[in-house]
Amino acid sequence: MTSLSIRRLPAYALNGIEVAIGIGLIQWLFVALLGAHAAQLALSGAVCASLADVPNTGSRTWHRVSAAAVLSGLAALLVALLKPHPIGLGVSVAFIAFIAMMTMAWGLRAAAVSFAPILSLVFSMAVPHTHEPWFVLAGWNALGGAAYLAWSLVAGRVLQQRYRTLALAAALRAAAQLLQSRAALLESTHARGADAVAMQAWVLGEANLAERLQTARDFVFAEADSERARRDTAILLRTIELRDVLLASRLDLDRLGNDVAGRWVLQRVAMALRQTGDALASAADALRDGQLPPPLAASAGTSADTSAATPAATPADALRDLFNGAPVAPGDARSRLMPAVLGRLQGMAADVARIHGLLHGGREDLPLTREQLQRFVAPEGWPLKALGAQMSVQSPVLRHAVRAALALSSAYFIALALPWASHPHWLVLSVAVVLRGNLEQTLSRRNTRVLGTLLGCAVVLALSHLTAKSALGWVFLAAVGIAHAFVAQRYWLTATAATVMALLQSHLVDPAGGFAIAERVADTVLGAALAWGFSYVLPSWERRSLPRAIDRVLKELRGYAAHALGTEPGDGVEQRLARRRAYDTLSALAAAVQRSAVEPQAERVPVREVAALIDHGQRLMAHLSMVRLILLRNSPTLAGEAGASALRHASAAVATCLNLSDSAPPMADDIDPEALSMLPSQAPALDAMPWFVRRLQVLVHEAQQIRVAALAAVSMDKSDPAAPVAAPTHPA
Repeated sequence: MTSLSIRRLPAYALNGIEVAIGIGLIQWLFVALLGAHAAQLALSGAVCASLADVPNTGSRTWHRVSAAAVLSGLAALLVALLKPHPIGLGVSVAFIAFIAMMTMAWGLRAAAVSFAPILSLVFSMAVPHTHEPWFVLAGWNALGGAAYLAWSLVAGRVLQQRYRTLALAAALRAAAQLLQSRAALLESTHARGADAVAMQAWVLGEANLAERLQTARDFVFAEADSERARRDTAILLRTIELRDVLLASRLDLDRLGNDVAGRWVLQRVAMALRQTGDALASAADALRDGQLPPPLAASAGTSADTSAATPAATPADALRDLFNGAPVAPGDARSRLMPAVLGRLQGMAADVARIHGLLHGGREDLPLTREQLQRFVAPEGWPLKALGAQMSVQSPVLRHAVRAALALSSAYFIALALPWASHPHWLVLSVAVVLRGNLEQTLSRRNTRVLGTLLGCAVVLALSHLTAKSALGWVFLAAVGIAHAFVAQRYWLTATAATVMALLQSHLVDPAGGFAIAERVADTVLGAALAWGFSYVLPSWERRSLPRAIDRVLKELRGYAAHALGTEPGDGVEQRLARRRAYDTLSALAAAVQRSAVEPQAERVPVREVAALIDHGQRLMAHLSMVRLILLRNSPTLAGEAGASALRHASAAVATCLNLSDSAPPMADDIDPEALSMLPSQAPALDAMPWFVRRLQVLVHEAQQIRVAALAAVSMDKSDPAAPVAAPTHPA
């Protein structure tokens, strides 16, 4: 494999290779020092600890892998103590499952950790009865977990810079894909009617970019101060701002219409977005490959000695003729709107040019210190108050923990009654990997798990003719790496590799037990059915948490509006934090709608009302971003009393609209939606104030629409979810 091909490995593939190498080294070391039997027992602890070893910073790797190792060691200890007592072991299965799922109180950072004790439970149950005392069996597991913890810290330190680079490159790539998705959406919507595929790509792209940006923040902002760290930070901050401007770029495009002239302009906008996306994608590839990005187009290029602080004119030169020849009649109001649209496109192109300049060695002053940047890093650790907050029968985490305990213990006792009761751990494992915290994920896992198991069993059946134990050992290591690498990418491949891994692990620990392919398939099908059935035990339907989710959205939108409109005291850090929280709550609400789609009809969230709330919420965020940009670019013009008064009025109106406890907010009688469709008589360059006032009025109108949608969603939550609701209006 060449150096360039290695560099092009994504982070998850590199991580899978690292995990497989670590497991292989631990196996070799234990075999050499303590023998094959001890090595296989220790390997169980190492594999369980490795679940939490994902691309991360050193401190996060320590927190997560150590937690996985400790929990898996305790699970192995409990199983070793109770294994001679089937009833007691069944109770311990429920207890371990409950404790494991309660770790989800700490959020997604505990996702991999939560499965470590479950897998340790399964591996420990698979160990055949021997005369070894319980503390020896548990001790080997603990040693294997400790050995893997040491490996993960060393390997993570070696790969840290590479993981950081790949995280930043992935954020750039996700932003480039979102630009392309936005272009496709413009073309499909205005050329041949709304395209559901393009819309879905845009929505998924937004969620993907949000995730990639946070991963990059966790790596880049936590980096020690250096020239490389300042460059990476500047690139990431530019990408975050680019996302904000892209969101704002959707505004006013409705005013262009769908006639020949409107479609022509929108096609040009889409073309500019594609070009900007291509330039950003080339920057992502160059960063990943450790090379300089290729020059931009001659009219908008940067050179190696270009300062990243002042390249803004070159993208403007590249796009200034974008709308020349537009089939817009003289005096058409759209001719006054096109310069504003062009300005946003030029701003995005300028940000991408600055990113290219930074990769070519340019420098840029950072708006935030390293200490301030730390506030944007996702929280880490295991504070007990997070666990205490879930001690309620209404808590989805607690309900799922009880559900998992009942499901896994039931699977164990059912397995004891089956004709092939010699492998009850397989049925427990099948239920554990399929049963998720919500019905959508459970249904997805159910299908892919059965498919992966069938494929994995076919692989093991073919491998059963191999007599060389060393060959099976190599296959086991490959399966460990593949199962680890693709768990969040292609779960069917993870399920296939995990089946191979589980069957080979059981065989290597107990060769006399054979592979039992038929029983494995039967257990998988039965386990998937059990997990599906238990999904309806103590369910946490999305509709039940909808009022709280809507309250969070309105609260964070109010907070960001107060900062963006200048009425909330605080620095740029507070505004950026408020903006991120608002984005996160809107994304969480959209995810709830998606999860609810597979729930029982009577329990689904009112989709139209919630979708209207999300749509208007995103538009409000876009308008707030535009207001912020307008104030930065026109501060002398708008700094007078007229501008300040308009800001104060808009801020008060938005805050009132976004507070459902306020019984009498300013509604449509203050702002005429028809008047908002009229554009000012002069271009923004000649008179910015009318455009600014109109922007604020449209912003308030969006806040009013959010209130209407929120009240409708809350009221529909207590009535028929299929009842109609008025279609949302978009004055801008």
